[in-house]
Amino acid sequence: MLALLGLPVGHAMIAGSILFLLLDGQDLGTAAEQLLNGLYTSYVLLAVPLFILAAELMNVGSITERLVMFCNALVGRFRGGLAQVNILQSIIFAGMSGSAIADAAGTGRIMQAMMTREGRYPASFAAALTAASAVIGPIIPPSIPMILYALVSDASIGYLFLGGVVPGLLMGVTLMVIVSVIARRRRFPVEAPVRLRELPRVTGRAFPALMMPVVLLGGIYGGVMTPTEAAAVAALYALLVSSLLYRNVRLRQLYDSLLSSARATASIGMLIAGALVFNYVITIENIPATLRAIMAGWSLSPIEFLLMVNAILLLLGCVLEGTAILLVIVPVFVPTAQALGIDMVHFGVMVVVNIMIGLITPPYGLLLFVVASISGQPLKAIVRDVLPFLVALLVALALITFIPDLVLWLPRLVGYKG
Repeated sequence: MLALLGLPVGHAMIAGSILFLLLDGQDLGTAAEQLLNGLYTSYVLLAVPLFILAAELMNVGSITERLVMFCNALVGRFRGGLAQVNILQSIIFAGMSGSAIADAAGTGRIMQAMMTREGRYPASFAAALTAASAVIGPIIPPSIPMILYALVSDASIGYLFLGGVVPGLLMGVTLMVIVSVIARRRRFPVEAPVRLRELPRVTGRAFPALMMPVVLLGGIYGGVMTPTEAAAVAALYALLVSSLLYRNVRLRQLYDSLLSSARATASIGMLIAGALVFNYVITIENIPATLRAIMAGWSLSPIEFLLMVNAILLLLGCVLEGTAILLVIVPVFVPTAQALGIDMVHFGVMVVVNIMIGLITPPYGLLLFVVASISGQPLKAIVRDVLPFLVALLVALALITFIPDLVLWLPRLVGYKG
C-alpha cells in the first residue's frame, strides 16, 4: 500500500516490516539487527557498487565508442548493419558492465546518433532496439542481478555467471534474426564496408576494452580471484584504460562517475536493506513453507512450476521494478524449486532473463523510459517498435526454460555437478 501511494519500494518494505513487528509485539530493534547483519555479512554485495563504478568509468571514457567502431567493422556491411552493430556491441558490453541500464545509457546515445543520422533509421526503432539489446547486459557475465539472486538463493555466483553465457548469446541471435527480417522488409540501409586493411587498426584501438571480459572471467574461473574481487579489478581496469591508455578521463569526470555510482548504489542498497527486513518477516511467518505445501498439493511437475513462475514474473515485470522482484518475490519460489529438484543455476538464469525482459515490458519497463529520455521519442512509438523484439526474447526465454542444458552445459564443463 505504501509503495502504491508513492513511497520508494525500499522504504515501503522497511516501514511495513516495522509496522508488522510492532503489531506482533516483537522488538523493533530486530529490523535494524536483520538489516545490519545482512549487509555486513554478505561479502558478495561489495561487487554491486564496484561493477556499477566500472560501467560508469567505461561510459565517460572512449571505451564504448571504440567498441562500437569495432562492431561496425564486423557487421556494418550487412543489410540493417547499424542495427546489427547495436546488438553486437550490447553483447560485448555485457561482458563488462553487468547492468542493462548502464548498457542503454552508455552506448545508447552513441547508437541513437549513428542510427538516426541522415534519416537512416526511424528514431523510435533505434530507441526500441537499444532497449531490447540492453536486456542482454545482465545475462552475459558479469551480472549484478545474478549476484543478488545468489544472495537470496545461496547459488554459486561463478556457475551462475557461466550459465548466462549461452542464453545471452541465444538472446542476441534471436534479436539479430528479427532485425534481418525487419531490415529486408523496410529496406534499411547497408553501411560502407570497412576495408580489410583497416581491420587491424580498428581492432587494435578496441583491443584493451575487448580484453576486459577475458581478464575478469579468466581470473574468476582460473581461481585467481572471487567474483567480488573481480568487480574491483573491473573498476580498476576501466580506470587505468580510460585514464592512462586512452587519456580521456579527467578528475572532474572521475568525480562525476564516483558520484553517479554512489547514487545508483544507494538506490539499490535501500532496496536490499528493505528486502532483508521484509524477508525476515516472511520467514518468521513461515510463508515460504506454506506456499511450498500449497504448491505440493497442486502436484505440479517441475516444468509446470517453471511455466507458472515465468507467467507470474512476466506479469509482475509489467508493474514492478526488477530488483524488488528479485529480492522480495523470488525468495518465495526458491524453496519450492529446490523441493521439486530444479537446478538452482538453471532456475536463477531463467529468473534473471524474466526480470530483464520486464525492463522493456510496458507500462513500467524502466529501459523504455531510459531510451525515451535519450531519443526524445514518445513512449507509445517506442513500445510499438519494441514488440517484435519482445516476442524474440520470449522465444529465447521459452528455449531456456525447456532446455536446461542451454544454461548448464558450460558450468558442467568446468566441474559443476548440478
